[in-house]
Amino acid sequence: MQRKMKRWEDVSLLAMNRLPAHSDFYRYKQIKEALEVTKEKSDGYQSLDGDWKFLYLQAPEYSPQHFEQAEFDIASLDTIAVPSCWQLQGYGNMHYTDVLYLIPLNPPYVPHENPTGIYFKDLVVENIAQDENIVLKFNGVDSAFDLFVNGQHAGYSKVSRLPSEFDITDLIHEGTNRLTVRVYQFSDGTYLEDQDMWWFSGIYRSVELFRHHKDTLQDVWIETIPDESYESFTFRINGSFWTDSIKKVDIQIYLNGKEQNSLAVGVEGGSFQATKEISKPLLWSAETPHLYTAVLQYDLPSGVSESVPVRFGFRSIEIKDNEMRVNGKRIFFNGVNRHDFNPDQGRTVTYEDMLQDVLLMKQHNINAVRTAHYPNQDVFYDLCDEYGLYVIDETDLECHGFENTGNYNWISDNEQWEKQYVDRAIRMVKRDRNHPSVIIWSLGNESGVGRNFTAMYDAIKKTDATRLVHYEGDRVAAYSDMYTTMYTRLNALEEIGQDAEGKKPHLLCEYGHAMGNGPGGLTEYQEVMRKYPRLQGGFIWEWYDHGIRKTDDEGNTYFLYGGDYGDFPTNGNFCIDGLVFPDRTPSPALIEYKKVIEPIVTEATAGNPFRVKLKNRYDFRNLKGIHLRIRVESFSELIEEVEVELPNLSAGEELEYNLPIDQAKALAHEEVWLRFIYSEPEATNYAEKGHPITRESFLVEMTKRNKTVKDLALTSKKHISVEETPVRLHLTSPHFQAEFSKVEGALISFALDGEKIIEEGPELTLWRASIDNDMYKRDAWLNKYFIKNAKEQMVSLEHHVGDGFVDVEIQKYMSSLNQAWGFNVRYHYRITSHGVLNLQLVGEKVSRGNEIPDMLPRIGINMKLNQAYNEVTWYGRGDSENYQDSKRSQPIGLYTKSVEELHTDYVYPQENGSRCDVSFLALSKGQQSILINFKEIRDFTIHDYEVAALEAAQHRGKIEKSPYNVLTVDYRQSGLGSNSCGEEQLPPYRVGVEDFEMTLEIRAIPKSNLIEESRFFVAR
Repeated sequence: MQRKMKRWEDVSLLAMNRLPAHSDFYRYKQIKEALEVTKEKSDGYQSLDGDWKFLYLQAPEYSPQHFEQAEFDIASLDTIAVPSCWQLQGYGNMHYTDVLYLIPLNPPYVPHENPTGIYFKDLVVENIAQDENIVLKFNGVDSAFDLFVNGQHAGYSKVSRLPSEFDITDLIHEGTNRLTVRVYQFSDGTYLEDQDMWWFSGIYRSVELFRHHKDTLQDVWIETIPDESYESFTFRINGSFWTDSIKKVDIQIYLNGKEQNSLAVGVEGGSFQATKEISKPLLWSAETPHLYTAVLQYDLPSGVSESVPVRFGFRSIEIKDNEMRVNGKRIFFNGVNRHDFNPDQGRTVTYEDMLQDVLLMKQHNINAVRTAHYPNQDVFYDLCDEYGLYVIDETDLECHGFENTGNYNWISDNEQWEKQYVDRAIRMVKRDRNHPSVIIWSLGNESGVGRNFTAMYDAIKKTDATRLVHYEGDRVAAYSDMYTTMYTRLNALEEIGQDAEGKKPHLLCEYGHAMGNGPGGLTEYQEVMRKYPRLQGGFIWEWYDHGIRKTDDEGNTYFLYGGDYGDFPTNGNFCIDGLVFPDRTPSPALIEYKKVIEPIVTEATAGNPFRVKLKNRYDFRNLKGIHLRIRVESFSELIEEVEVELPNLSAGEELEYNLPIDQAKALAHEEVWLRFIYSEPEATNYAEKGHPITRESFLVEMTKRNKTVKDLALTSKKHISVEETPVRLHLTSPHFQAEFSKVEGALISFALDGEKIIEEGPELTLWRASIDNDMYKRDAWLNKYFIKNAKEQMVSLEHHVGDGFVDVEIQKYMSSLNQAWGFNVRYHYRITSHGVLNLQLVGEKVSRGNEIPDMLPRIGINMKLNQAYNEVTWYGRGDSENYQDSKRSQPIGLYTKSVEELHTDYVYPQENGSRCDVSFLALSKGQQSILINFKEIRDFTIHDYEVAALEAAQHRGKIEKSPYNVLTVDYRQSGLGSNSCGEEQLPPYRVGVEDFEMTLEIRAIPKSNLIEESRFFVAR
């Protein structure tokens, strides 16, 4: 017996009674109101957001009899907020997957257990005119729904991330009307909506009511076509009315509220088209988002005049000479992928959320956004138009789960699904084609290949020939105007760049997976993409950590991810992969990305430290007038500060520049750094006056400090006493006490003037709390090489008392169980009678056999220190955390923070807080400091918890604290990479089984003498 297909499984059914897709616009009675373009003030507009009655069911078939009737009693039903995701309102189950569908793959059928929500709203409508139409608009419903009005079926629709409109004029009456909406979690559309995100359901975007004249404007779209010089443009406007009653439209074109041009258009058969040549308009680009407004005025048969504003920009997008060009100029994408997300409301986001996103993007030099992987709310494109972001507008289409079946193209190459694919694309295009920010249409994401993409491409080009079309899954660019890849490894990317002749331009639509602590290696990607003209940039994955906010009984806030709700199967914290934390706080990765994609590059010139090269990496903007502040610093001392305005430097050009500073004055100091801070000379719509665009720093090499040995008048050896037991070595003087274990071959404790400073260590470590980008190495590290279990074995311990010092030399072997590789390690301690502790640590690799890890997490030492010394001052990179493959944004300088402030609070706790290229650090308690001086620059982390506690914690605020601080000093720590979904750590940033040597010295100093004392070593 053949299975009966339900409405929500009917792949041949696009919708019922749904109105045709069209661009978003609003009607006003006056031009003044129209120019404000405020939807809430438009004529006939009413928001239906707010409280609705709600009934949750396990399947549509459980719907109560006559639920759609106006008389159905809803008084005792629950109340739910509209818009919202019902899983976050206490209904159904939270579930996160990356690839997997939550249903068996049996397209187009879905399980009989199909969670269903029925929404009820009593709507009062008064004064309905005979020539009035009443339209109900749902901006987003997941995944399909039926609409009933006063007991009558008013329509059916699907495609979760696109609006659906219904004319309910004939079903509504004056007075109270019952709106009933039955929403299905699963439908045939579910097979096309397998994006990497939480599975949310319900009416999650706004519901709106529009009352307008039956003859009014139905659609309008604007095109701008450049002349050969891209200076003047043809303005072309197209439109249609619901009837043929309107015969004329007057159009005025405004810029900043002032009329620039006008034209009158005749209307025939309800349609119109007109063109006008516009001489030298201000052009729209992401750097210069000049927006014009076309106001359409026409008289209705009733005698009422309507004014319809349409914002647009004069701009073109094309491929010319195998380059993507805006207004005739090659552009470069420094982009990001963005989902709709709010930590409390899921996929329900507010205008304020979207505005904050756009402002943060602009403030961090991002110029492009891909709406991954579906159309966003219409207002998001308004913001991109206004503030200036290039948009890849992506169809609500992803079929990723089919990849696991071995037949990735199951429905993408099936003609029965063709009109579903095309419908999703064309509705998006018709809604968004007036937005100048949208320069590329995307056919979707990770859905295999097939005939349906060809149909989408052809349909889009027929509907809108003015933009480019993108689809990453098209490996031969047959139905994509560019060659797009994702997570392409650096060597392969370089090969693409070299293979340019006659080839389509290339985009990385996803790279730099920003999961947890990372990504690293962005600088190398930027360098390769800037090197080859074929490569025109890329888009970081992704903008948000998709964590759901939770507050525990103690009032601590943390964020949940996949698996925290008992959801299975799940991809766990794979949704925590953004440049901003769930509360929209920038992560260290966003700070690094801002620097990597900086639009002004400053380079030192050979032979003259006071002459630099400036490169303008804007695509359109001249640097003239940008404010530059140059600070000349030595440690914490400001030697000189000058402010200048940048000279004329066109986009893409460079020049050399003599710095207007007092060179003699600078050269009279040590460790002189030239700091460059570029900032906006005036307030912009996204930032205040003085907003920093980028920064750069250079060391004047001839001022570099070389550390020397300070001669102390050492007291005689009688002031150091030695006491031995079979298991301990005790060393004391009037200034220090040190205890070594003769069994373990380790320093157990070290005290100065009776106060314990070191409570345990130093001890060699190869392990770090794994970062998400270690995920594909972690198993081998743990279960093949047992790196986490690596231990030192005692070989020998000897000591020698000299004149005012004592030497302790410890020989050890470090390896892990069942391993033939390891290190011969020598600790050489020298402790002076003054209490100066000097450690030289030498490791010699041992490579026996063939099973040797090609990468270690780190080679470093751990020390447990007195927690009272909680203030950390260091001379190295800061002040945000940094790692060797993610440190460009952090200049070398003198910084001070508390131990707590050196922790980065990742949603999923992991290795964090490193500071690189450190010459010395000091731990302070009041005016007392413990100086830790390095012979070579090193990296360090210091935390008030141990690695084991960090690994045991699964969420923020759940790390068990220690009664001491744990300092880790790295000979080297491996970089971050992007290998949770991308490039591994690049070779320069990989720590191997290799020889190493470290020298450091620990001594007490007055805090005020830190800079002076850091130039010296005492013990030798």
